[in-house]
Amino acid sequence: MNYPRAIEYIENRTYDEIAVGDTAMLTRTLRQEDIQTFAIMSGDINPAHVDPAYAHSSMFHEVIAHGMWGGALISTVLGTQFPGPGTIYIDQSLHFSRPVRLGDTLTVKVTCARKFDHNRHMILDCLCINQDGQQVISGTAEVLAPSEKIKRAKTELPELKLSQSKRSRYRHLLEISKGLPAIRMAVAHPVDIDSLGGALLSRDEGLIVPVLVGPEHKIRALAETEKLSLAGCEIVDVPHYNAAIETAVALARAGKVDALMKGALRTDELMAAIVRKDGLRTGKRVSHVMLMDVPTYPRPLMITDAAVNIEPSLEDKAGIAQNAIDLAHLLNIPEPKVAILAAVETVNPKMRATLDAAILCKMADRGQITGGLLDGPLAFDNAISMVAARTKGLRSPVAGQADILLAPDVETANMLCKQLEYLAEGLGAGIIVGAQVPIVLTSRSDSPETRAASTALAVVIAQAKRAPK
Repeated sequence: MNYPRAIEYIENRTYDEIAVGDTAMLTRTLRQEDIQTFAIMSGDINPAHVDPAYAHSSMFHEVIAHGMWGGALISTVLGTQFPGPGTIYIDQSLHFSRPVRLGDTLTVKVTCARKFDHNRHMILDCLCINQDGQQVISGTAEVLAPSEKIKRAKTELPELKLSQSKRSRYRHLLEISKGLPAIRMAVAHPVDIDSLGGALLSRDEGLIVPVLVGPEHKIRALAETEKLSLAGCEIVDVPHYNAAIETAVALARAGKVDALMKGALRTDELMAAIVRKDGLRTGKRVSHVMLMDVPTYPRPLMITDAAVNIEPSLEDKAGIAQNAIDLAHLLNIPEPKVAILAAVETVNPKMRATLDAAILCKMADRGQITGGLLDGPLAFDNAISMVAARTKGLRSPVAGQADILLAPDVETANMLCKQLEYLAEGLGAGIIVGAQVPIVLTSRSDSPETRAASTALAVVIAQAKRAPK
């Protein structure tokens, strides 16, 4: 039975209730989150506080707290305890004796030194001592003490969760191709700002040598309007988008480019040319994989298939799973955990997704799918939450820690990717695998940064194809 929590109060001490010599104390331990939060709040990104590499070379040899973090703790005592609500700051002087390092515990002590009855001011001695008994901060504060008693229920503050900025997470996605040389990539019909911008950003990141396939006059006009440089780009002039698709696929088939990128096209228009017998088929199933960075999940998450196979058969799912596993190996995940998704985690003969999941697991046991650990059926919560898996009594090497989510159909995968992007701040990099070359297949609404991150995946795959067997 859940009982309601007792209400917690914040209460002041008035001028008349405080005597000279009275004290109040507060203890806090410095965490990495405290430094980051203070930097965000204040805008103080001095590398001594936020850059471990720089801090290691500084006089203190490690990250230290902002000086005013300790000062803020003194203010906390004054505003919440002693004298508390109703206190007005008049003056503050502080002397900083030594730095506060990560893990240090500060004890803040505020003592009433003098009182002035004519204006109800107080002088308070302020002292911060670390866990070793060393003085860190000392000083005095002058305040106007409250004259009326105040007792209020404590305000419930929202929970603060810190995550890396989108830019730093985007840079992390790009690092999957770090150290690999640029590849030649055909960009089919790059006649809008996002597709052309994505190709040029990928060029600027050293990922590709762009081969822009489309109406040259439109490409150049767009570049001029948006003030984009086409330096280092090869332009293959064709009259319209159909010709751009055919030409880009032909370039890949002839080995003249290492990868493709979809421009201002519909997915089905490009895929129709790729999967034809005279397109870019191999002996593998062609499928789509979305690699996602989700702040609330502790590892990269691959979702498949969100774009190509609409209602995959059991055989299709086996190929889709193998493609994702092979890509995970290229990303240095030696034995990826594959969660085969369904609405429930038990086999139900009336639910095809659960039957397929069970059969796929047995196929893996028989060596028909190799290189990964498969389990299913698993509901989404059991696939990504260890707590949910344990609550339901699931014992599985995959549940709660999946690297790959194999969806039952394209609608499920597509909606899952978009939900993670728009509701959970997920960043994605999408790629088509199983064809002769990797294909960057992003939504027309995707940003140039997303296209560049997807291109980094293409570079990894293309270079692996080049490597001697």
